[in-house]
Amino acid sequence: MASTEDHALAARIAGRAGALLLDVRREAGTERAGLGDEGDRRAHQMIMAALLDARPADAVLSEESGKADEDAPLTTPGSGDAQGSRRVWIVDPLDGTREYGEGRADFAVHVALVENGVAGVGAVALPGEDLVLNTGEPPPLAALHTGRPRILVSRTRPPIEVAAVAAGLDAELLPMGSAGAKTMAVVRGEGEIYLHSGGQYEWDSAAPVAVALAAGLHASRLDGSALVYDRPDPWLPDLLVCRPELAEKVLSLLRGAP
Repeated sequence: MASTEDHALAARIAGRAGALLLDVRREAGTERAGLGDEGDRRAHQMIMAALLDARPADAVLSEESGKADEDAPLTTPGSGDAQGSRRVWIVDPLDGTREYGEGRADFAVHVALVENGVAGVGAVALPGEDLVLNTGEPPPLAALHTGRPRILVSRTRPPIEVAAVAAGLDAELLPMGSAGAKTMAVVRGEGEIYLHSGGQYEWDSAAPVAVALAAGLHASRLDGSALVYDRPDPWLPDLLVCRPELAEKVLSLLRGAP
């Protein structure tokens, strides 16, 4: 079972990785070619070293481990086989590579601990805003926005389902960068709904979902089913995070979407 220190560890590591990413970006100055890859690589190395030092018996599933070698195992340290592990850290060292490289603030670092398929521990660093939101100290749920509902969507590829939900709720769309930034916008009361169907992996949503659930939000697949992590295939293509007051209506609209 996760401990209080697990929550604190996730927050510390996410915060340190976020600070490192800002340092890397400052060092690059106006020479930004390959900045995203460099930031990813260095944050990944830092996170892996920190987890190896603090939790040597646990497995780790990282986006960057998979990128480095398509045939390489997705885990270090731990058992060498993340899937099926009782405790597996699922991390994304840099979520929102495009935004990071463009000098924007809407990128994030994700650090989550999954036990028996459930993301119960998580931290999402928003380095551009000097924030780390985490499950150890979940933010209180903001008062429900009284204006038109706001739906956070991708800057480049809004999901087709969003049209039905926006029409049914008379909602406005707010484009934003990384999945972590969009989910944390809902956590912080800057929007009411984030839905995605364009394809994601477990590291894209594990930490944001852990924080969202700890803050009292609804989080599920678009069909309403539970989000399950640490599976043989890390592909987890769709996600809904929203205010609990809107969940039933949004899911109903999604069921009727073309």
